[in-house]
Amino acid sequence: MQERKGRQEEYMKIICEGIELSDAVLKVAKACSTKTTNPILECVKITAENDSITLIATDGEIAIQRKIKADVLEEGAICVPGKFFSDFIKKLENEQITLATEDGRVIITYADSESSMQLLNADDFPAIDANIGEKKVELLTKDLKELIAKTTFCCAQDDSRPVLKGVLVQTQEGRICFTALDGYRMAVCRKNILGMTGDIKIICPGRTLNEIGRMLGADEDRIEIFVQKNMLMVSIDDTVLTSRLYEGEFVNVSNIVPKEFTSEIVVEKEALDESVERAAVLARTDKNSIVTFDIREGSMGVSSNTMIGRVNESVKIMLEGKDVQIALNCKYVSECLNAATDETVRIGFNGAVAPCVLTPAEGDSYLYLILPVRTTA
Repeated sequence: MQERKGRQEEYMKIICEGIELSDAVLKVAKACSTKTTNPILECVKITAENDSITLIATDGEIAIQRKIKADVLEEGAICVPGKFFSDFIKKLENEQITLATEDGRVIITYADSESSMQLLNADDFPAIDANIGEKKVELLTKDLKELIAKTTFCCAQDDSRPVLKGVLVQTQEGRICFTALDGYRMAVCRKNILGMTGDIKIICPGRTLNEIGRMLGADEDRIEIFVQKNMLMVSIDDTVLTSRLYEGEFVNVSNIVPKEFTSEIVVEKEALDESVERAAVLARTDKNSIVTFDIREGSMGVSSNTMIGRVNESVKIMLEGKDVQIALNCKYVSECLNAATDETVRIGFNGAVAPCVLTPAEGDSYLYLILPVRTTA
C-alpha cells in the first residue's frame, strides 16, 4: 500500500456491495444522536482494514458496530453524516459501490454516476470499548424477546427521574427478572436462564433493550449478555451493541405489589382486550382517558362516558370476593393486555383507590400493576 503523509482519516478507498453496506449502515445509524450539540455524534465512522470495513455510531449512551466484507484498496477511517449517508446508500442497494476520499469529502461511485458528501474528522469520534466481560448471563433468544416486549413499554419517557427510563435487570436462583415502572404502572417479567458467571443487578436503558430486541434472531438461538461495571454488551452475528447503564437506586418494588386482594377475577384476555379497545375509542377523547370496570358476580361492565358518547359493554368473568368499581387509564390497560400472552388472566383488586394487578391465570411469569384514576363521584 502506498505510504501517504497526513492523517489516516483523510484517506480511504473501498469497494463493496450496496445491499451489504445499506444493511450495515441502517443498523448502526440507529445509534446516531438526533439531539446533540456535538456533530460527530450524528456521524457513522467507517474504518477500512484488511478485507473488511467496520461501521460504528454512538450517541454517547448506545454504540452499535457492524463489520462487513469489502475490497479494501486503501486502509483508513472516515466519519460520514449518519442520516444522510444512510438514506442515500439505501437507494443504491442494487449497485456495487466505491467509496474514496478526496479533499475532505467521500466520493461515492456507482454504475456510471458519482456523488459526494462532506466528512468530519475521524479522530474526533469517541473511542468505544467493547471489551466487556466481567459477568455473563446466557438465555434463550425467545425469552429475551419476551422479557423486552413485556416490560420496556412501562419505562418512563421524561427525564425527571432518569433511572425510571431504564429497566431493573437482576438474576437470582437461576432466573432473570426485568422490572419497569413510570409512576403510574409497573411491569415485571421473569424467565429461566441457561447459565451465568455471577448474579447481576443493573439498570439498563429501555432504549438499549428495544434496540437489542430489534437485533435478535431466531427464537431457538441463545444470546449472551455481558456486563462490566456500568457497561453492557451483546454480540449478534457481526453486530455488537454496547451501552452505558444507569447509575443510582431503582425504586424498591418489594412492597408495591399487594400480597392479598379483596376481589379477584379470571377473564378471557382477548374478550376483555377487545372490549377495552372499543371503550377506548371514546375514552381517548377525554384528557384522563378513563375506562371504568364495574365488577359483579359473573360479569364485568366495561364502560367509557365522554362528551362524544358512551360505551357500555359486559364481559363474562369468574369473581372471587367483593363487587368493586374502579376507573383506569385505558391506554395502560390496553398495553398490559396486549403484552399478556395467556388466553386467560387473573386481575386482583383492593377497592377503587388501590392499584390493580394483572397476572397469568396460572404462574408468575409476568405481572402488571396499574394505579387507578381518582374520579369525583
